[in-house]
Parts: sequence; structure tokens; C-alpha cells
Amino acid sequence: IMRVIFLVLVLLRVQHVQSASKGVVTSLQAKWSMTPLLLEMFTSLTLESVRSYYNLIIKKAGQFLTDLQVNLLKLSLSLRAYSPAVHAFQQIARDEPPPDGCVAFVVVHGQNACSTKDMKKLLKTAAGRPRPYLYKSDHQYPGVNGTDLPVAVLYAEIGTKDFNTFHKVLSERAQEGKLIYVLRHFVSPKNEKMLLSGYGVELAIKSTEYKAVDDTQVKVTTDNVDENDEVQGFLFGKLKKSHPELQEELGELRKHLLESTNDMTPLKVWELQDLSFQAASRIMTVPKFDSLKLMQELSQNFPSRARYKRLSESMGIHPGDASLFINGIHVDLDLHNPFSILDILRTEAKILEGLHNLGIKGSSISKFLHLPSSATLEDSYALDIRHTSIMWINDIEKDSMYRHWPSSLQELLRATFPGVIRQIRRNFYNLVLFLDPVQEESIELVKLAELFYKHNIPLRYVIGFVLVVSADDKVDGYLDAGVALFRLLNYISEEYDEAQAFTSMVSIFNRVEVGESLSVDTVTAYLKNKFPKANAARILGVDSSYDDNRKAGGGFYRKSGLGALPVGLFNGVPLSSEEMDPEELETALLQKIMETTNFFQRAVFMITESVDVVDFLMEQANVVPRINPLILSSERRYLDFTSSPALFSSNVFFTSPVEEEVLYGGTVWIVADIEQPSGRQLLRNALKHMKSSRSSCRVGTISNPSGKPTEDNSGLYRAVWASLLTQSSKNTLDFTLKLLKEENVELLKQGTKIKHLLQLGMDHDAFEKKFNTMELDFLHSQQKYCKEVLKLKAGQRAVVSNGRILSLLDEEEEFSVEDFHLLEKITLRTSAEKIKSKIKQMNLNAQKASDLIMKVDALLTSSPKGEARKDRLYFKKIINTFTPIHFSRPSLCFILQLAQREDEVFYDVVAIVDPLTRDAQKLAPLLVVLGQVVNMKVQVFMNCRAKLSEMPLKSFYRYVLEQDVSFFGNNSLSPGPVAHFTEIPESPLLTLNMITPESWMVEAVRSPYDLDNIHLQEVSGVVNAEYELEYLLLEGHCFDLSTGQPPRGLQFTLGMRQEPLMHDTIVMANLGYFQLKANPGAWMLRLREGRSEDIYQIQAHDGTDSPLDAGDVIVVLNSFHSKIIKVKVQKKPDKLNEDLLNEGTESKGLWDSITSFAGGPSVDKDDKKTDVLNIFSVASGHLYERFLRIMMLSVLQHTKTPVKFWFLKNYLSPSFKDTISHMAKAYGFQYELVQYKWPRWLHQQTEKQRIIWGYKILFLDVLFPLAVDKIIFVDADQIVRADIKELRDLDLEGAPYGYTPFCDSRKEMEGYRFWKTGYWASHLGQRKYHISALYVVDLKKFRKIAAGDRLRGQYQALSQDPNSLSNLDQDLPNNMIHQVKLECNVNCIDSVSQFRHTIDRCNNPKTKEPKLSAAVRIVPEWSKYDNEIKQFLKQVKEQEEKITEGRPSSSPPQHTGKT
Repeated sequence: IMRVIFLVLVLLRVQHVQSASKGVVTSLQAKWSMTPLLLEMFTSLTLESVRSYYNLIIKKAGQFLTDLQVNLLKLSLSLRAYSPAVHAFQQIARDEPPPDGCVAFVVVHGQNACSTKDMKKLLKTAAGRPRPYLYKSDHQYPGVNGTDLPVAVLYAEIGTKDFNTFHKVLSERAQEGKLIYVLRHFVSPKNEKMLLSGYGVELAIKSTEYKAVDDTQVKVTTDNVDENDEVQGFLFGKLKKSHPELQEELGELRKHLLESTNDMTPLKVWELQDLSFQAASRIMTVPKFDSLKLMQELSQNFPSRARYKRLSESMGIHPGDASLFINGIHVDLDLHNPFSILDILRTEAKILEGLHNLGIKGSSISKFLHLPSSATLEDSYALDIRHTSIMWINDIEKDSMYRHWPSSLQELLRATFPGVIRQIRRNFYNLVLFLDPVQEESIELVKLAELFYKHNIPLRYVIGFVLVVSADDKVDGYLDAGVALFRLLNYISEEYDEAQAFTSMVSIFNRVEVGESLSVDTVTAYLKNKFPKANAARILGVDSSYDDNRKAGGGFYRKSGLGALPVGLFNGVPLSSEEMDPEELETALLQKIMETTNFFQRAVFMITESVDVVDFLMEQANVVPRINPLILSSERRYLDFTSSPALFSSNVFFTSPVEEEVLYGGTVWIVADIEQPSGRQLLRNALKHMKSSRSSCRVGTISNPSGKPTEDNSGLYRAVWASLLTQSSKNTLDFTLKLLKEENVELLKQGTKIKHLLQLGMDHDAFEKKFNTMELDFLHSQQKYCKEVLKLKAGQRAVVSNGRILSLLDEEEEFSVEDFHLLEKITLRTSAEKIKSKIKQMNLNAQKASDLIMKVDALLTSSPKGEARKDRLYFKKIINTFTPIHFSRPSLCFILQLAQREDEVFYDVVAIVDPLTRDAQKLAPLLVVLGQVVNMKVQVFMNCRAKLSEMPLKSFYRYVLEQDVSFFGNNSLSPGPVAHFTEIPESPLLTLNMITPESWMVEAVRSPYDLDNIHLQEVSGVVNAEYELEYLLLEGHCFDLSTGQPPRGLQFTLGMRQEPLMHDTIVMANLGYFQLKANPGAWMLRLREGRSEDIYQIQAHDGTDSPLDAGDVIVVLNSFHSKIIKVKVQKKPDKLNEDLLNEGTESKGLWDSITSFAGGPSVDKDDKKTDVLNIFSVASGHLYERFLRIMMLSVLQHTKTPVKFWFLKNYLSPSFKDTISHMAKAYGFQYELVQYKWPRWLHQQTEKQRIIWGYKILFLDVLFPLAVDKIIFVDADQIVRADIKELRDLDLEGAPYGYTPFCDSRKEMEGYRFWKTGYWASHLGQRKYHISALYVVDLKKFRKIAAGDRLRGQYQALSQDPNSLSNLDQDLPNNMIHQVKLECNVNCIDSVSQFRHTIDRCNNPKTKEPKLSAAVRIVPEWSKYDNEIKQFLKQVKEQEEKITEGRPSSSPPQHTGKT
């Protein structure tokens, strides 16, 4: 073999060219320094190496975590998933701010101390200062956390000497209940950079039809490249060690083998057609444990590696589509990233291990995982409004006043303007008001109801009234105003109708003076005045004939469990006290109408014309017999039965008195001190509920005495317990109910013996023996359980239903029999019945099965609710669909199945993918890493496309993800993983793209190479590209509460207490979307000072980290996840007619304080008064940045007006960003680098060039501050020969923008003018097609007519078609030419180039002349500009080198802008 190698080397020596191994290495670092792996673990220990420290951490964690949890911990440490949380505390500390010279300090109510002595002084005076805000992520030391205790926040690094000093004092005081102790990590700054993972890197092959590459040579020093890898069987690392004299020849051999492997010869059409099937076939033929790695290799390096029944349309999966399911949960690869997938794995691990620990193993786990959930949101539970006590004043379906309204349900689908309420003759919207007529608040509500009624708002309002009046038979209408009104309204309803009764009620309330309440005199006076012939005594007196149903209203109200009067129901759902405010009710109801309309639109095909709408509403799953916030609350606490010790040595329960064994779906524990009346009442109500025939639960009891149990103070409970242990179910139940009666308790107190209360049929001897010999130990253990596990105070009552703990905080708080009915209904309907049906199939005895139902229910219902799982039938359909029809050998069936390890918890993973797609590039490495982290059962369905006509993949790809933290050979910690591209061909032109999570904003920070045009043939060595996570994105949606519409142009700011304005943004009309840039920390969101703050105020917010009633809106960014908030604003009462975008009313100080657009020199306050030309441009790649500098020079030379350039930062190279400040200083212009993350909801482009085109047109309304009136876009490759101020001052005649039309002067180019035929010819008509190389935008007009929102809407509709918007930045405005005027006059000059105002170096489709040569040929002054810029950049570089070497340097050369 060595002779063969030697012969090859000799042959290669003849053509030897000095060459190094080539490739691309890409890394992404955090903006903050590396954070300690685990701050809470042994940081003070001195170990031999970081690896030893890490191993010790993992070993220690293994004492508390399962193997699966340890593996997930390693993955999270590899991802640095918690680094943002650690760094967030640094930002919070900076806002305090830290005292000088302190490495650890304590903050006590706004004042800080560096020593325990000073801290103690601050604690003494803490009560006089406001308490600090505590975050959800704060580490709070366990102890007595009373609201009246002082709060001490320690900022320190665990393990340091200072931490230990403070912690000793603080922890002792916290345990004594003297303070609340909170720890926030405060780490000394380190210079170590931390590399991130969890993202993708793409090297896309660029078209070379037009040569657009910079010819400037990049001089770099090549690094030594590790060649210890295998290429076609040769191990070059070992060969070079064995034959050091052949280093160069071995390098040439390696290069030759790589290039022969990576042949880029184009494939024929017939070779392309079945590529996807061939890839799937090859994957299926290798050993299973290599199959996923091969899929990864094929998909990620496809450009150089170059049938089934269709999935039914109803499943929504087409050939080439990809899907990933983990335990039935759909993981959308476009939305999810490794961080969110890690969260899914963690959540699932708790459920999987919990079920496994409960004895449910193997495939049985899947049955429980896929049980359908029917959980209902807390605020959407509804009462049944079909009650006889409700007085309906109108009926839209029957009343003649609505007869002209259409009745068809299809009207719901008819398009209307936003905010318009459809008038349909159906009772879609029902309002019921529970009122006490004597209350002053009732008056305004009745008047408001009249307003809705008169204005034909389609609300079936009390359109329901329930009048809650005295139920005392002795009280008549002459003694009580409420009774008088009730009887009078009954009289009018019977003699006339409900509408007349309602009108009379309004008239009566109109007679009540402001500040007073309804009186009997007011009612009698109205009766005498309006109905003089009526017999008042017969209506209002003791023997009234109109008293029917008087008690029904009060009974309905009390049984419903509703809160204090007045209260309303909208379609049965209770309105909050804030919504019941007469000033807010109308807005709240209109909002609910909109939401309900959406519900009916989705359900329109489920409701036939004959169905009663109210019946349909009342049969929904959210309708309950009673409203009890304690039961219906979404904030629930559960017992963990998978790890907690058994409650008692033997569980005993009250059960229904039946002979056969019963499987109980509900298990209720009553926790109380039954020696107290409230405890007895609670247990009595539970047993009464259980005794009812409809009950499907058993009841247990746990003693939580107020004091230490003794024989004297525990007699009742011991008697109940003795009965449970010795008597039959029926006897125990009857005896306990008898024992709990208060008269019998009194007898016992007076000296009656327990045995005298025993009933017939009971085993007296067994009872007395057990009762008299019973020890108190079990009472002590129950009391301890209540304190340590249930977290209850001594004597506190609670109800535990299937592990869910409902604590009764108030001694007077009642939990009635009706509440137990509701609790059982909710428990069974939500999950317990479904769990019961599965456990029934396991053939366990009734006791064990009932226990298991309780434990499984607690486990499943306590798990976070995410996306619904696909049912098992769905996956059976997929398996049946993949039936091979083209291959006779079974081994070629394209379903890859990898079995799980037996007797271990496993994840059921199903993937559907075409191996030659972008989805496969991400999915394959993800599955490989997940397979190394967790035990998986994997099924991969190869969803191949047939008859391909082009290359399915045109890019190389790497997914940066590792299963564990990595170390160097010297056991030091690696900064993190990087993306390595090796074995890729050198001939194609490549562009590098970072595919990061949605919330990341990254930028290239170091690389001398043109990352937009990587040509490895022209590179010696490795192309290193270093990126940085510049910001994490905070996204939100904002709406005006009054209109329901987004407040276009509203501005938000983000900052800290010490620096309130650090970032800002503008709200767009599309979905009310806004985005803000930030880094980990706690941030304050505010309306921007100026018109936004003057006109609007924040009314509500969701997804934030501060209470709803907090003065400041606080948002905490402490993870790599996306953070999306919702903000609701409202105009101030005195600003209702103000327009935020009204011309001539810009906010004071806006220009100088805009901070979203970082990068340029600060702007003076007077600059907004200065006449400034604002010029916007985009560039990517060194060549276009070279053109951009020349364009800037040409602009500056031809104008005397100050110029401000705006550049899109997203794609600028590090070298341009490094030098632009020098150029601005030298040539005297201003600049800003603007950036905006493409919103996730807007259709994504995948090619970099198309993304850049999108940025040119789609975000003009939010990229620039409101103070910028006009912006001129100039393509980077233009040369300007006139004062561009003429274009800025051009009269646009009311149009929002002006574009330049294409000229027709060159007849030889006629065949390339696509707009003169086909779609464009018919669409444009007599108008011209316009070019996007040069245009002016009137931003005021642009925002006023919502042009940006209309452009995005049109883009969203057209971009779904891959054949649409070929030239995105031009096609989009031209497509909208009939909606938004864009005409601009232009003179077309062909022959005399010196008369042109601007010259745009367009690509010539006929000659395909390279840009550089065209520039030199067409523009005489171009070379002069180019040489000046080159000379300037050379001088800048020399000065920087002098500074680096420590030598003094002169300032950069000054230019006047003239050349």
C-alpha cells in the first residue's frame, strides 16, 4: 500500500502547487463574557482542571437527578441555555448600581451595603422605604415570607469569601422569619468569550452569470489546519507523522482526493428526476446505527455528492414536506430550535419518568400520553343562562324590530370592515345582569343597557335581568323598594310585555337623583302616575298577585357562586369587576362580541339553521353549574405522587355503600381540624356530596389540628378513624354524618360517651377496641404531612382532589355541597374519566386502580399545557400510507425504524422528511444529537419527491449542536462549538448565511474575507468567520382598547431605571407588531416621551414580568427563547381626537434621542432644524461596499446640503463597519446603521439577495424615526452627477413615493423588456414599469396612508407563489401601481453619458459584462473615486497599525467631499 501511495506522490510532485487545506470555519459568540457552568456548585474548590470540576458537578447532580435528567442537563450546559439567566442578573445589578470596589453587596429597599455591619443598619430602617420588585427568576431562600418583612437582595458569586460572609447572616435571619433573603448572581467580569450553539450555517452556491466579485486581494496569515481526518480511506494525520519529508506531497494528494470526491459536474435532467428516491434508498441500505449520520452527510453536503402512495391531502402533508413529532407533539422546524426542543424534552421527561415510576411502562405509556385534554381557560367558564328567573327584555330571533335582519348563519362569513358588528337575526350575544335594584350602581347599568337596546346593537340584553331582592315572605312592596320594583315589573310584563317593563324600569331609575338609591316612594309614585287605574295594593301589598319567581332570582344568584352585585354574564361567562364599570362595560362587550364572532365563524358549519344558538352555547364544554374561582382557577398546585412518600401506611376512604368493588375516578381528601365547627362542616359537605347517587368519588380525611394532638382534643377524629378501620362503608358513612352534627358534638362535650352514639348494625366491640387502643402517632404524622408536604398552617383547611390542593385561606370561606359537585365534574370531565377507562383495562383490583387513577391524573394535569398531541390513529395512517410500489425487495421500504433500549424510559419520535431538502439539513443532525442524549424509538418516513427538474439542494449546511460540553486536550474548557466546512469543492462561488433562532440578531464581527462571495480557489487556507449575538429580540403586539385596531406610529422605549431610553421602536399596523433590541436583563417598557406619551397610556399588558397594576411595565429577558408580549393602550380622555401621525406635530427631541439606530456619531439637538439630505442604501459583499463608498463620494461632491446616510446593518461586513466612522469624520457626513429583524409572521425568503431586496421596500415605515420627512434610496452601484437635493424637493403630487421608470431608448434591448408582454403588459396598461435603483419616499405620507402595511399585505399574498415577485423590490411596488401612485418623470438619454444625473450600473442581460469592467468603461470618473477611496482606506489601516504597535499617529486625512 505504501508503494502505491509513494507512486501517487511522485506523479503529483510533477504538478505540485503550494496549497493548504481549505474550508470555512464559522463561530458565533455571545456579546457577554463566559458565565460559570454552575454557580451553585463548588466554585470555591481548587481542582486540577476545569474538566475535573465539571465531572464533579455532574456526579453531584446525579445524586438528585435521574440518568435522563442528567443527560438533559449536559445538553443544556452544552447549549449554554442558562447563560442569559446568569447574565440578566448582571444587568439588574448594574441598574442598582454596584458600589465602587465591592465584589459583593446587599441592597435593602433601595440602599446598598458592602458589609454586614452596614447591612444591619439598613435593615433597621427598611420599613420606611418602598419594597423592591422581585422577579420570577429570583432565588428566594426558603423561610417565612411575610409581606411585612424587609427584603434583602444579595448580589454575589456563590463560593466566594464575600458570599459566605453575607450568606451566613442572611440565611440565619431568613430562617428566624426576620427578613426575606433573595440571591442574584453577581460575577466578576471575565474576558473569556463564550461560543454559542443551537444554530445553522449555510454556504449557498451563488449564480456566476454576472461576475460581481471584488478583485481586491485579501492578505491574511493562514493558520495551521488540523488534517487528522480521513479522506477516501487515507488517514493523513498519521501519514504526515510517519513521513514528515512528504508534507507538501501529502497535502496535494489530500487536495486531489477531495476535489475528485466533490465533483461539481452538472447533472443531466434524467439524472435529477429520482435523486430523492436514490438518497432514501442509500440511507436504507446502510446499517441502522449509521443511517441518520448518512442522511446528515447527504443533505448537508449534497451539492458535491451528487415510489410511494401520496400522503392524503386531508393530512396536509405533500411530497417533500417535513414534520417532526416527539411523543405526538408536533415540532415545527421553522419555529422551534434546540432551546425550545430541550424544554419539550424536559417536560416530557417528567411525565415519562412519572408514569414509569407509577408502574406504567413500555408501550402502555403512549396510551396515557395521547389522552385528549379538555382543559378550559379560567376566564372562559360559563354558567347556563337558560334559567326561569331571567327576565329577557328582547329576543332578536322573534321580535319584530329585528325582522329585516338576515337570519342565515352564512352571514357570519361575509366580509366586513374591521370593527363592524354583523346584524344577524340570531341570539349570538347574550348579556345577563344580576342587580340589586336598591344599589346605586344598578342605575347606571340599566341606563347603559337601554343605550344598547335603542341603538339596535345585536345584544340580547337583559336584555336579561336577574333582580336579586329580599326573599322574606313578610317583606312586601311597601317595605322594600327592590320588592316593589320586582312586583311592578311583573305586573307590566303580564299586562303588556317585557319591553314595556324594561322601559318602565329605565323611567323609574331616571327619577332617582344622582347619589341616591331607589326608594319605595319612587316606585309607588311611578305606578300611580303611569297606571292610575291599577290596584296598587294588589300589586305591591302582602297578598300581591305578582310575586311569582321572586325567590328564584336570589336562589339562582346564590347557587351560581357569583361575587358581589352587580355582576354580569356575557354568553354565561362572568364579567370582571373592572369590566362591570359603566365606563368600561361598552368597550369590554364590544371586544367580547369580536371574540365570540370569531368563535361562531369557526363553528358555522357545525350549527344547522334549525339549531338554537343559545342551546348550542350552553352545551359547550366550558359551561359549569356554578362559578367558584378557587375550583376554576388556572393557577393550580398538585401533589407529586411519583416521588413523595406514601401518605399513610394504609389509605382508608369513605366510599359509596355498594356491595361490589367500585373503580373511583375521583379521590377527595378533606384536610381539616374536625374538632372545630368549620372543619366539621367541610367534611360533612363532602360526605353529603359523596352520598348522592351521581357521585363517582371516594373521600379520605387528614387531620390538621390547630395545636398539638392529645387524647382530650382528638376524640372526634379518632372516632371517625376507628369507624373507617372497623366498619362497613354504609355504617361508617351514617355514623360519621351523625357524629358531625353539632347537637351530637355538644352532647360529647357534656360528657356523653362515644359508644352511646353508635348506630344499630355497627360492630360495637371492634369499634371500641380500636378507639380505646389507638395511639396518637398517626395524628402527629398527618400533622407533619400537612405542614411539610401540603404547606398548610396549623388548623388550615384544604380540599385535595386527585392530588390537586385547594387551600381555604379564610376560616369563614365556605366550600358547599354544590362546590363539591362542581369540583367532581371538572375533575372527571377534564381527565379522570379518560384515565379511568385506560386503567380499567389493566385488570387491577379496585383499590389499586383507584389509587393509580388519582396519581396519574395528578401527574398529567399538573404538566404544562402546550400544543395538542396528534392521536395514535394519525400515525397509523402515515404508516399505512408509506407502502412501497417501485421496489420488490422489502429491504428498500423507505421507513427507517430505530428501536429504543428496553426497560428504559423512551421518547417516541416520528419524522417525515425528504432526505434532499433544507428541512433534512436541520432534522438529521438534530436526530443524531438527540439519539445521543435520550433513549428514542425513531421512525423516519422518507417523503421523497418524484421527477425533480433541478438540483434539490444548492447549499452546504452545518448544524452547530453538541450533546455535551467539550474540553481541550489539556482539560481546559472549550469556549464552545464551531461550524466546520471541509471537503467542499473550490470552484463554486459561495455566500455564507447564518440560520439562527427567530429571536437572535447576529452580525459578523471579524473576518477579512468577503463572506458574501467566498471563492476557495482564491483563498489560501481557511476562511474564518466570527459572528456575535448582538441582541436578543423582544417582540410584541399592540392594540388600542377603544378601537381594537393597532395604533400606527406609536413609539415604545426600552431601558433601565438609570437609563430609561436605550432602545426604541414604532408600532406597525400589521398585527400591531413591534420589535425591540435588548440583551439579557430586566427592562422597563414605556411609551416614548412626546406625542406617544401625550396621547396614549398603557392600560394592560400580557406576557410581561410585572403585575397588571404595576406602574412600570417590566420585561425580563433571561433565556435564548423568543419573548413575545401584548400591550393594550388607550387614548387619554382629552386626546380622543388627536392623530398620532398628524403632520406638523412631531414630538419634541425625537431626532436627537432615537437610539434604535446605533452606529453613527451622536446628533445635536439643533440638527432637526438643519436641512439634511437623508439617503438610504443597502450593500452586501466587498464589491458592493466598494461601490457604496464611491456612490457616497459622488453624492457628497455634487451637493452643498449636509448629508446623512442610512445603511442597513444586517449584511454589512466587519471591515465596512470598522472604517465608516473614519470616513464620516474625514468627509464630514453623518450616518446611522439601521437594522430590523424580518418578522416571523411575514413570509420568509431563503435567498440572501431576495431578503435584501425585501429590506429595500417592506420596512420603510419602521426603519426610520418619525422625524425623518423624506428618504432617498440610492443603489450602492450608482454614480450621482447632480445635486440629489433636486430629487428630495421634487413634488410627488400626493404620492407616497416616486420611482424611476425604465427607459426604451436602446432598441437592441427590446427582447429583454419582460414588462412589455404577458402579465405585466396587461397589469400596467398604459403605465410604465419602474426600477428600484433610485426612488424617493415621503415618509409622512407613506405612514399616513399605511403604505408599508399595504405593501407587506400584498407581499404576504403574492410571496406564497414561488414564481411570483421575481424582482421583489421592483415587482411589489409595480404590482400595487393602481393602489399606490409611484410615477416619476425621467429623461432617457442614451449616447451622451455626461448629461446623465445618475448612472446605475445595471446587469446587462445581453453581454453579461462584469460590474467592475462596466464601471470603468461607462463612468470616466469612477476610477478616480475608486483610487481616492483605496488611498484613504490604506491610510486608515496604517494609522491603526501604528496604534496597535504603540506608536503615535496623526489623525485621519480630512476631506471636503470634493475630488
